[in-house]
Amino acid sequence: MVAPLVIAKGTEDLVLLPAMANRHGLITGATGTGKTVTLQVMAEAFSRIGVPVFAADVKGDLSGVSQPGADNPKLDARIKQLKLGDFQFFGNPVTFWDVFGQQGHPVRATTSEMGPLLFSRLLNLNDTQAGVLTLTFKIADDHQLLLLDLKDLQTMLQHVGDQARDYQTQYGNISAASIGAIQRGLLNLQQQGADKFLGEPALNLDDLIQTDGQGHGIINILAADKLLTSPTLYATFLLWMMSELFEKLPEIGDPEKPKLVFFFDEAHLLFSDLPSTIQQKVEQVVRLIRSKGVGIYFVTQNPTDVPELILGQLGNRVQHALRAFTPKDQKTVRAAAETFRANPKLDVEKTITELGVGEALVSFLDEKGMPIPVERAFILPPRSQIGAITADQRLQIMKSSVVAGVYDTTVDRESAYEILKQRSGQPVARRESPGQPTPTSPASWLPNLGTILGGSNRRGDTLAEAAMKSAARAMGSSVGRQIVRGVLGSLLGGGRR
Repeated sequence: MVAPLVIAKGTEDLVLLPAMANRHGLITGATGTGKTVTLQVMAEAFSRIGVPVFAADVKGDLSGVSQPGADNPKLDARIKQLKLGDFQFFGNPVTFWDVFGQQGHPVRATTSEMGPLLFSRLLNLNDTQAGVLTLTFKIADDHQLLLLDLKDLQTMLQHVGDQARDYQTQYGNISAASIGAIQRGLLNLQQQGADKFLGEPALNLDDLIQTDGQGHGIINILAADKLLTSPTLYATFLLWMMSELFEKLPEIGDPEKPKLVFFFDEAHLLFSDLPSTIQQKVEQVVRLIRSKGVGIYFVTQNPTDVPELILGQLGNRVQHALRAFTPKDQKTVRAAAETFRANPKLDVEKTITELGVGEALVSFLDEKGMPIPVERAFILPPRSQIGAITADQRLQIMKSSVVAGVYDTTVDRESAYEILKQRSGQPVARRESPGQPTPTSPASWLPNLGTILGGSNRRGDTLAEAAMKSAARAMGSSVGRQIVRGVLGSLLGGGRR
């Protein structure tokens, strides 16, 4: 049995049981009350028992988890206060990721993997426009046109609009106004950097679930400070990752420790203006993904930022201070207090407003899966550095990463954009990786599919191998005859192709 993880100290140690860590959790509190440090302490604890972690670094200061901490007066005082006599500093194994490829290895998904439903969410389309986008994906499927990057989708939409009369008897009416609205939305996404997220080689989610040579879980840190300037893109990216994990990981029941733990910072962005149909499926994913060994921890200011049905699934709670300056604030404090299992010795509603920095109300699940009565406690100080590392330190970690060189160069192989441009006699602008062969058709990848689908050592993947794996995932079970649709599409009733 894996030893309990000591996260906080009150009248006694407050421990998070690894066997209950996949029952999800919530870290809440006002700005500046210590949520990021709590996330850091929990990520360290999971890493030490061999559990990989994924966390978004919203403020840019979570990168310090890669370096050993150092003595300072405040930290020394807290260590003495909590009587941590055996306290030692250490760094943790870290992989940096960045959708824009600047502060970490690039994170990409293909247009097909995203699918029309997530694009509709991303573009805030109405029902008519979403219907036109869906049939555009369907036409691409039926005509064996791979949608891999943003320009593939833009060109496909242009083609469907130009040939609307030919397609409408089979697929339904295609409104030029809807095509124009979608194209404008895609152009706006391109300006926000979505063209860097969409493409190949696409992220192999297995690369997030790794340990180092000492058996410690890799802490995957997503640079999200720039990504947060496009909150819809950030939220859609998180939806995509959570949904893909749900689709691809096998059922393992209740393991003795999680296979992966996700921390979703700024969680309110995930649920802001989320269509009810998609929210219902997100609730379903949160409820069911625990049986695949994945724990999801939402980090936000108020518990009310999370929909009630999802909030009920979050068994491990850490509540930092909230301020009650207005009637609305007082209502939020009252709601937060009601989410805990009552402790007759503690006035929870009053205590929430009195907590100091690094202090919290804590309630974890016991061995039977029941929340323990809430306790007031101090979160343990992190063993790693508090605050950001230097650019040189980050670069060095990236160079020595197990995925160094796998995702860093874009592969632009033949897909809908190239095929449709060639058919119309227009010149094709290609972005090819220097020294890397670019197959001219999906069929040219087929001889390698047995090896790809059978699995290989991820740590030795070359750029070409990563691209081939991406191609294999895009082709799916029908080996290239139809394109993968986003996992939310399968959850909503349409089978993955």
